[in-house]
Amino acid sequence: MSSGERRVVGLISDTHGMMRPDVFTALAGVDLILHAGDVGGDDVLDELALIAPVHAVRGNTDPPGDPRLSEAIEMEIGGLRVHVSHGHEVGSPTPAKLLARYTADVIVYGHTHRQLVVQADARWVVNPGAAGARRFDLLPSVGRMTIENGVVAIEIIDLSS
Repeated sequence: MSSGERRVVGLISDTHGMMRPDVFTALAGVDLILHAGDVGGDDVLDELALIAPVHAVRGNTDPPGDPRLSEAIEMEIGGLRVHVSHGHEVGSPTPAKLLARYTADVIVYGHTHRQLVVQADARWVVNPGAAGARRFDLLPSVGRMTIENGVVAIEIIDLSS
């Protein structure tokens, strides 16, 4: 994908086997979906694939050895390097720990269920929040990331249903 293209990427994590109906609306029109782990089964991946192609990583609650889940994803989107992992591999994930461990331009993770968008110099750390069952008094959410001409814009979308 060349750096001049506009790419819109859906970001989702911590579905834990649940697909909320408004995920389809929130991620409509994306070119690609990145799932940052704790998927909770193939049904979630199959439903997300109805929206756009899906790349997913294994979270700490996903069984090892699932061929549809990678330990980590490293890919180029719109001329930028994007890393996706669940975050549990650094213990309790923080932007500082993730930025120290990975060199990508955009780091996407899950695990904490907490929405987070941090820009550090020219790099981004993003947790789209948890899209599954509501836990920890946190609202369920997903993210939309737009990359155009090397510029990143990230929107977190609260899910109501």
